[in-house]
Amino acid sequence: MEIILANKAGFCFGVERAVNQVHSERDKANGPIYTYGPIIHNKEVVKELEQSGVYVLSEEDSHKKGNGMVVLRSHGVSRQVQEELIGNGYEISDATCPFVKKIHKIVSEKSSEGYNILIAGNPDHPEVKSIMGWCNGPVKAVQTLEELEQIPEDFLKKVCVVAQTTFNYNKFNILVAKLQKTMYDILVFNSICNATKERQVEAKQLAGTVDCMLIVGDTSSSNTQKLYEICKQECANTHLVQTAEELDVGWLEGAKRVGITAGASTPHNIIEEVQTKCQI
Repeated sequence: MEIILANKAGFCFGVERAVNQVHSERDKANGPIYTYGPIIHNKEVVKELEQSGVYVLSEEDSHKKGNGMVVLRSHGVSRQVQEELIGNGYEISDATCPFVKKIHKIVSEKSSEGYNILIAGNPDHPEVKSIMGWCNGPVKAVQTLEELEQIPEDFLKKVCVVAQTTFNYNKFNILVAKLQKTMYDILVFNSICNATKERQVEAKQLAGTVDCMLIVGDTSSSNTQKLYEICKQECANTHLVQTAEELDVGWLEGAKRVGITAGASTPHNIIEEVQTKCQI
């Protein structure tokens, strides 16, 4: 059996930067240290940080007076949350992914210029919530053509379109093509991270050549879920696992080629453990 590991599997730049920043702040901290929400969407990483003394500060607790260092998660936070944390006595270390920060800047500027903001993304995802929190006017988020068609026409007459960094590249193009058929004033910023696009393209190609495809990552991770959706279309025998313990070797029965990829929040040691279990 041949096992093929995707080149782009594992931590992306923004995630690795955020995790390293937490470790650095922990090593020099003289008081309590927290992350605002999970620093990344991976329970194993969050558990490891808690064992080393870095705790998750919940949204409810962030409204209370406190002290210590709060590392802002890679997904970013709204302007209001950032100001509240500082006002409540916390020191801030910003680990927001630079690509997300760029979107914050775009929506802040363009909404101030009178554009409504349309985000291609999941409105319940922390990254999208953080983007919404930097808008200075009306903002909406959609994931499908059906949702786009429910947006009032007046909202779309002058609109700036951005994307969640992990949004499906093909779906984004479909939404934009629909909007560009109108005669409205539309600005489009394809803010999907290049690493996300490359990872999705590579995963799709690999899944089309194997008998079994394994996606390694946390079920709460947006980019991991999208990798699963993309690969499932190419290979019916596609499975998502968070750790090697969840891997059912029965999935590999009769397979001559097995492909493995992983979400951007998946540590390399977990990927290696899955790869090793496949070889047993």
